[in-house]
Amino acid sequence: MGLLTIGAFAKASRLSPKALRHYDELGLLTPARVDPLTGYRFYAPEQLDRARLVAWLRRLGMPLALVRHIGTLEPDEAAREVRAFWSRVEADTAARRDLAGFLVDHLSRKDPAMSPNTQPLELRYAALSDTGLVRESNQDTVHAGSRLLAVADGFGRTGAPAGAAAVDALKHLETDGIPAGDLLNVLETAVERAGRAVHDVVGADAAAEAGTTLTAMLWTGSQLALVHIGDSRAYLLRDGELFQITHDHTAVRAMVDEGRITEEEATVHPQRSLLIRALGGSDGAVPDLRLHDARAGDRYLLCSDGLSGVVPAEEVRRVVTTAGDPERAVRELVSLANRSGGPDNVSCVVADVLESRSESRR
Repeated sequence: MGLLTIGAFAKASRLSPKALRHYDELGLLTPARVDPLTGYRFYAPEQLDRARLVAWLRRLGMPLALVRHIGTLEPDEAAREVRAFWSRVEADTAARRDLAGFLVDHLSRKDPAMSPNTQPLELRYAALSDTGLVRESNQDTVHAGSRLLAVADGFGRTGAPAGAAAVDALKHLETDGIPAGDLLNVLETAVERAGRAVHDVVGADAAAEAGTTLTAMLWTGSQLALVHIGDSRAYLLRDGELFQITHDHTAVRAMVDEGRITEEEATVHPQRSLLIRALGGSDGAVPDLRLHDARAGDRYLLCSDGLSGVVPAEEVRRVVTTAGDPERAVRELVSLANRSGGPDNVSCVVADVLESRSESRR
């Protein structure tokens, strides 16, 4: 079979002539021959497989730069890239689904300040931070108050003041009034302020990879607004089950999500602590923001990776489930981390959601 005209090739490949001309200009799908007088493009039949692959990848919504890269790979490598791309799409879709669910709930309520759970609630809380057994200083910062819970894990030369600056920038939320239905917006504004404060502290050291993680919750009496960036974590114990409600912003977590490595491989990967999002860098990374309805009987745990990266998840679950009060829980969790070698600073905040004492006395 001879060369195909651009019209015939477009029909066979299910790409429009306009798309074929564009892909030629980008060097993505070069014609086998171009008439020197008319500029008319001709394609070889053996180019159909590549053209169909381009068409399929574009239907997935894959950006052209990645389509071009996949076209240079062997089939097995190309398959891994497609799998990784789709894992990222699914993760992004899940995040958008969570946001859509929040917006539906938020907009469906007659009073946006009211949660479906109208029972008056309050927090009982405790926080503890420890240097550990290996590090010379503690770069973690913790805070637990009647409305704000926070853990920041600084890193780099100015990590300690960076973490402290991030938490300090949120502390005004303990006393400031929050307009009805504006909880997430208030927290987002505060986090932007925290990011500027960290950047001011880090200064020129940003190039040296200094900054901080931040995981914090703002309490309104029936809801908790969660902000998260980095690899500190937040967990929820509800009905005897412990759930991680944050997503680690690490290179290794991304590789697991993309199917490149297994969960087991991630626990021993040499780059398991490499952050891809944090406060203080020059990349303008944006934290995750979510809203949680609280229930009486819930227990929340916020911790740095000095706990989650050292103590097995089952041991964390055991302590969080069985410790009678937050003070005992944080002491036992820090002790567990140190008994496991204490290779890093370790910080924990534990908060129990209780029925309001004023209501329970009625």
